Amino acid sequence: MSATFHAVGSLSSSGISNGGDIEQLPGRLSPRTPRHLRFSNGYRTKAASNLNLKSVEVPRQWYNLVADLPVKPPPPLHSKTLEPLKPEDLSHFYADELIKQETSTDRYINIPDEVVDIYKLWRPTPLIRAKRLEKLLDTPARIYYKYEGVSPSGSHKPNSAVPQVWYNVQEGVKNVVTETGAGQWGCSLAFACSIFGIGCEVWQVRASYDQKPYRRIMMETWGAKVHPSPSNITDVGRKFLQVDPSSSGSLGIAISEATEVATLNVDTRYCLGSVLNHVLLHQTVIGEECLKQMEALGENPDVVIGCTGGGSNFAGLVFPFLREKLAGKMNPVIRAAEPAACPSLTKGVYAYDYGDTAGMTPLMKMHTLGHNFIPDPIHAGGLRYHGIAPLISHVCNLGLLEAISLPQTECFRGAVQFARSEGLIPAPEPTHAIAATIREALRCRETGESKVILTAMSGHGHFDLPVYEKYLRGGITDLSFAKEKIQESLTTIPQVA
Repeated sequence: MSATFHAVGSLSSSGISNGGDIEQLPGRLSPRTPRHLRFSNGYRTKAASNLNLKSVEVPRQWYNLVADLPVKPPPPLHSKTLEPLKPEDLSHFYADELIKQETSTDRYINIPDEVVDIYKLWRPTPLIRAKRLEKLLDTPARIYYKYEGVSPSGSHKPNSAVPQVWYNVQEGVKNVVTETGAGQWGCSLAFACSIFGIGCEVWQVRASYDQKPYRRIMMETWGAKVHPSPSNITDVGRKFLQVDPSSSGSLGIAISEATEVATLNVDTRYCLGSVLNHVLLHQTVIGEECLKQMEALGENPDVVIGCTGGGSNFAGLVFPFLREKLAGKMNPVIRAAEPAACPSLTKGVYAYDYGDTAGMTPLMKMHTLGHNFIPDPIHAGGLRYHGIAPLISHVCNLGLLEAISLPQTECFRGAVQFARSEGLIPAPEPTHAIAATIREALRCRETGESKVILTAMSGHGHFDLPVYEKYLRGGITDLSFAKEKIQESLTTIPQVA
């Protein structure tokens, strides 16, 4: 293989500058310490003279985990009749092809050539061994991270935004609407709409709208209209503002606003950035690439870790590995990391509930804190969702993954350790996966195990620097939920036999 190498700078001889309680990197790097090098085919590894690694190509198929599960997931239900949802019940919301993908049991679905061509703008994304973080932690574990921050919008979200917009364009749709938490999904959809030349309107959760103005500017640069949610534009938004004029909003409220607009306009469809099966399906390009990259390196993960809010990045990484696990080809522990302030997998109930706060969506069986639950305004805005993807909930219920919740101070501490050793500043969402990875690596230091830990770095934190400043100045505190608040919210869950 002919490969082009690009050196990633090494640490200075003075080591890592330190602040607060961040651990120092023991010793100094030797001048002969191998640098991280990036192959032009999408992964980095130690340089060697005898490398003979096959090029990793952009996947041509998405993987559908439903085909391989021993028990099929419960169907979504019509919110009025409580009967299993029919495809025609969704036709005013989604493109027909996306509805087919949502209910498909096919193992693989071909990716349209036009979508693959756009994927090639940033895919395959790099798989990087975090050797400097390993040294910082003094762990025998080998840590790898799949980095999705190289996309145009800076996260994994375009993996689904591009095909969703493409399918809508094929059906003559003129406009799409959506919600966004941290702004990554809204930016990705705005990017995809600019590529295909259709209108885009976004309701951004008020807490993130205020915290992350540059995400709004990105969306507007790509041509999208952006509104803080709750807004005065929709009936749903006005009702929530009447109750609480200073509401920080939630993903559930923003979904309600976007779906209201889609319902009232025949030339407009709704696009969702996480939770639904077809979104998780599109994201499996992450794990499919990663499998081939790890195979080329001669590695198999012992632990696979991802952050979870709605669950798209987590599913995208772990579902192909779960396929291999179900087939008996490997046996990694699969671990979901979520915020302690919004712990749907670890503290929620597995029940049918609405995907939005106003109760406009179908009922989905998922781990939920109740659709009325409004999380505290943590800085990981993309993880502030009352539920999680039904397919991930089903996999969890089958005992095929485990979940932990982490406080945001531990997550930002881990993020700064990561930035000062690996150089990349993570978005607040993947800091949960990084913190969970650090926990596992430190356990390996205690036990002496040389585990292979694989994690997902779903996006960069370039537009999240104000929260890093706040953390570095000691202004970040741990927010958590009140049990009474969750219990009250859970009483509103529909009663489904």
